[in-house]
Amino acid sequence: MDEEAITIRLTRDQAFVLSDWLYQVMFQSDDLEGIVHDRAVWSPIYAISGTLDKTLREIFMPDHGPRLEAAKEHLRADLYGGADETTAPGQDVTDAPQAHQIERGTPGNHGESDQGR
Repeated sequence: MDEEAITIRLTRDQAFVLSDWLYQVMFQSDDLEGIVHDRAVWSPIYAISGTLDKTLREIFMPDHGPRLEAAKEHLRADLYGGADETTAPGQDVTDAPQAHQIERGTPGNHGESDQGR
């Protein structure tokens, strides 16, 4: 089987927020098994998390919290067209903007892969 690498492009804010979420799920809550039942998926999750940890200097800065909140606000503004329009935990996202409803394989600026380009 050919193991060609795949490149995924994220903005710095996307990477920072994803890194924090992965850290919360994997190490703070210890809930990875509750969220991802198929352990085969853990391999790419750990690869992504490790790559983000090695790449993002922000996660080690003393002002990590304010930087993270600013990154989240930027992403919310980009996604929703205005700041601080968040989706609460457990809230139904069917009423959320179209970006939440992207179909697989649909191109867009939401971390699409760079395969074959």
